[in-house]
Amino acid sequence: MYHKTLIALTTLLSSHVMAESYVIERLEPANWWAGMQHPELQLMLYGKDIARLQPQVQYDGVTLNGVTRTNNPNYLFVNLTLADNVKPGDIALHFRHNGETVLSHNYPLLQRSANSAKRQGFNPADVIYLLAPDRFANGNPGNDNMPGMLEQANRQDDNGRHGGDIAGMQKALPYIASMGYTTIWPMPLTENNQSAYSYHGYAATDLYNIDPRYGSNQQYRDFVAAANTKGIKVIQDIILNHIGHQHWWLSDLPDDNWLNKQNILQGAPFVGTNHSRSTIQDPYASKADTELFTDGWFVDTMPDLNQRHPLLATYLIQNSIWWVEYANLAGIREDTYSYADKQFLSEWARRIMLEYPDFNIVGEEWSPNPLIVSYWQRGKQNKDGYVSHTPAMLDFPLYDALLKALSTDEDWNSGWIGLYEMLSNDHVYADPFNLVTFEGNHDAARLFSVLDEDFNLYRMAVSYLLTMRGIPQMFYGTEIAMTSPKVRDDGKVRADFPGGWADDKVNAFTGKGLNATQKNAQQLVKTLLNWRKTATAIHSGKLMHFAPDNGTYTFFRYNDTQTVMVVMNKQAKAVTLDLARFSEVLPQGKTATEVITGKSIKLDKQLTVPARGTLVLDIR
Repeated sequence: MYHKTLIALTTLLSSHVMAESYVIERLEPANWWAGMQHPELQLMLYGKDIARLQPQVQYDGVTLNGVTRTNNPNYLFVNLTLADNVKPGDIALHFRHNGETVLSHNYPLLQRSANSAKRQGFNPADVIYLLAPDRFANGNPGNDNMPGMLEQANRQDDNGRHGGDIAGMQKALPYIASMGYTTIWPMPLTENNQSAYSYHGYAATDLYNIDPRYGSNQQYRDFVAAANTKGIKVIQDIILNHIGHQHWWLSDLPDDNWLNKQNILQGAPFVGTNHSRSTIQDPYASKADTELFTDGWFVDTMPDLNQRHPLLATYLIQNSIWWVEYANLAGIREDTYSYADKQFLSEWARRIMLEYPDFNIVGEEWSPNPLIVSYWQRGKQNKDGYVSHTPAMLDFPLYDALLKALSTDEDWNSGWIGLYEMLSNDHVYADPFNLVTFEGNHDAARLFSVLDEDFNLYRMAVSYLLTMRGIPQMFYGTEIAMTSPKVRDDGKVRADFPGGWADDKVNAFTGKGLNATQKNAQQLVKTLLNWRKTATAIHSGKLMHFAPDNGTYTFFRYNDTQTVMVVMNKQAKAVTLDLARFSEVLPQGKTATEVITGKSIKLDKQLTVPARGTLVLDIR
């Protein structure tokens, strides 16, 4: 029902006069569900001269509220209202022209899954595993090259397709679960039928279909179900700002202002975004700069969508909700968040959260400034009155501060103090504990390389991430200390995960061929992740940190039943701490378990932290 084939339909002809034939080439969304909170549904129909037709609806509980036509006669937007008590079934749609019914279609209205509206989104008890599907595991080599797909697989090309797919991700579920990850975020899986550089997924050419080189819509849904049986949630990566220049719309745009700077398609000079995200909040920003930020294109192969167009806005909102309901998702990661129209973003998130009150959405606002990031989180009282409904944001400010703290020498204004002071900025966030923290992603150099392959610093970074407030996200391969150039090189950052291809000599899934550093890294991550599953102080406890001292930084997570003390020492010598300093949060005379090594440590008057060492102390 969801492939890119012509939708099945019945063309009715007059018994006396041959009527003109009409075909629905596309109908999106292809189905909907009874029992949704928002009663309105808009169908986008595409076909030759289909705007000439006048629809009629015959179904109890469904009302036709008219149609919307654009300047393109090949599109017809049908507006329906669904009653609260409408029953699942096939909605009979009949289309008339010159007094005759020339086309009919049964539109599926499905039953929602039990407790769909009550689904739980990802939260601070989770750890997210971000992976690049094309580079993770090739479970079905037979779909590496598919008919109609413009780019062929070439594993020798860093920027080409390598063949990873949904089948590979599904085969890797036992590994992912055993490591201790509880949520998977794959980079976009929707069709990217671009002639080059299509593997990353951020230039969609069909928003309702999985790329056949990854699998099918049904395989995606099966993957989510299989992950759920292992206690793993799935997040979908969604892009609202732009599409690929070989999207099917580009050959016949629905309207003359469907895209921003649409005249670029007619040969006007390319106009790129200025990436000046501060303009959205800047009281002194020019209108020209603000407009260029949101309306300029990323690159000439990524047309910028005009979310101010009401038909397109509705299309994008329904598309996101459709994927949540269809695939049973636990979250959305929204790409290039602030580049889309801000009022649209508010309504988009409101509509999703209306249907799924306990859901979670995380937006990508790539700024080291917490004032810029905090603006977009739900609950923030913004001076300009802007209201966001997006619950979470990616914590780029803390990521940036962590890397700087680990890679700079200790001084009164460098090293740990930068991280300490960045965390103190949490007062600007509506809900800092619902921020998504991370050590790296698909757009940044690998953590181990950024830290000059210093395993002690790597241990500090991973320990900090998995015990700090927020929802941690780890990039695939970080658990085996994968490396990359220190300057941005996307193809090498998103290198193949060893063991994901049948002929790989090194296999991180089984441990075969891993060197000592890789094995130690994998064990460190596995130990912390599996411990974290039952560490309620990390999930929902309070946070207290102490100003850096003598090259060390100490913080606590605590609740009524557990206290976790984390100490990191960047000094090249052991440091002894006076535990009296931490008396307001540290229970006296207790024995702690050091999580990484499993050793017991008596907490009396002093604590010695090894040179370049990290201690994660569990006190229950």
